[in-house]
Amino acid sequence: MTDTADVVTRLTGFVAALRAHGLRIGTGETVDAAQAVAALGLADRELLREGLAATLLHGTGQRRVFDPVFDLYFPRSVGAPDTGPANREDLRDRLAAALAADDVTLLGRLAAEAVDGFGGYGSPGSDGWSSFQALERLRPQTLLARVRDSLRAQDGGSGFADRLLDDEIRRRIEAFRGQVAVEARRRVAERRGRDEIARRAVAPTADRVDFLYAGKDRVAELRRTVQPLARKLATRLAARRRRAARGTIDLRRTLRGSLSTGGVPMRPVLRRRRPVRPELVLLCDVSGSVSGFSDFTMLLVQALHEQFSKVRVFAFVNRIDEVTGLLVRGAADAEGLSSRIRAEATLTGWHGSSDYGVALGEFAERYEAAVGPRTTVFVLGDARTNMSDPNLPAVRRIAARARRLYWLNPEPRGQWGTGDSAAPSYAELVEMHECRNVRQLGALVGRLLPV
Repeated sequence: MTDTADVVTRLTGFVAALRAHGLRIGTGETVDAAQAVAALGLADRELLREGLAATLLHGTGQRRVFDPVFDLYFPRSVGAPDTGPANREDLRDRLAAALAADDVTLLGRLAAEAVDGFGGYGSPGSDGWSSFQALERLRPQTLLARVRDSLRAQDGGSGFADRLLDDEIRRRIEAFRGQVAVEARRRVAERRGRDEIARRAVAPTADRVDFLYAGKDRVAELRRTVQPLARKLATRLAARRRRAARGTIDLRRTLRGSLSTGGVPMRPVLRRRRPVRPELVLLCDVSGSVSGFSDFTMLLVQALHEQFSKVRVFAFVNRIDEVTGLLVRGAADAEGLSSRIRAEATLTGWHGSSDYGVALGEFAERYEAAVGPRTTVFVLGDARTNMSDPNLPAVRRIAARARRLYWLNPEPRGQWGTGDSAAPSYAELVEMHECRNVRQLGALVGRLLPV
């Protein structure tokens, strides 16, 4: 990596990979990163990592993408692996010593040796590298007792309690396993192309994670993005409201005023609007995997509450019930929202499957007064009716009373109409939008919400 052209290629490829994952990195930041590389050099890899992070990133949440991509483009070593035979027991002895010393740098080198010696498969020159295979042959988890004895000997027997000591050793072993996985991925990237591996193998940022496939850890991360997104949208909506308040040109008054300037309209006269904050109604499917999408949107609307004169929220599975009271501003527990709604609202009848036809029909009958000429209604759900009647007349009835009616669907557009999806039928009556992640949701809310 001492060749300048190679370093430049790696840096520009690295920045391009980060941009492909949605990180906003400008030309100036890229130049700063190049200057950081020149100043820090390549000898201390972790120092280089932190230097590039400081010049390229805008928040700690982006490290989830930055770190694995950095490992691909700036590995510990570049090129073909060592061809000498690896000695398993010798490597295990050195690994045990490194774990006892908690030497991160040495553990990184041993991870590379483990992949070189035990992670390859297939014919020579193939791109077969497996962290699972390397770890199965090396079995670092079986070193726990040896490392514990070593630490006790160093500590004189008066240190951590056994349980705490074992937990700390397990943490170090898991960190080493992660280093092996990174090294194996890097080996594959060197053969197949770093750009492709960076695109496919690196987890996306929180705002690009599909609501339907987000695990518990990503859902928690998504909740932390609610307030920053709400602040951004509130600023955008306020700016739109100020522009709308100026109104359009009053042609008659403008021409009358131009008589004093020889017919030249020097001072356009605007029709002053009296903007009234709109009302918002959410109808949220909280069944199955769709519930994560509905929960996030409800929390976002709660954070935007001051932008509207009135907000009412209804949740449904096959029955519908108002849950506005559970979203009182500042009182909602974001993590327990789903369980609280299920415990306190009546959402199901004689069966537990979602039924849009029954739920929408019940809303049109029981809560008709919630919708008026100033009301914008959002339906949140995948429109999968479990083969039941979609009840299109109820949708027409809601649309006739509302100022606007939108449907946000968290499923990919290509899946609409497959299986029990009634999305195409609803889309004929409602403006339906694909809304799979936070990025899409923010764009749609900023564009569709009335001023």
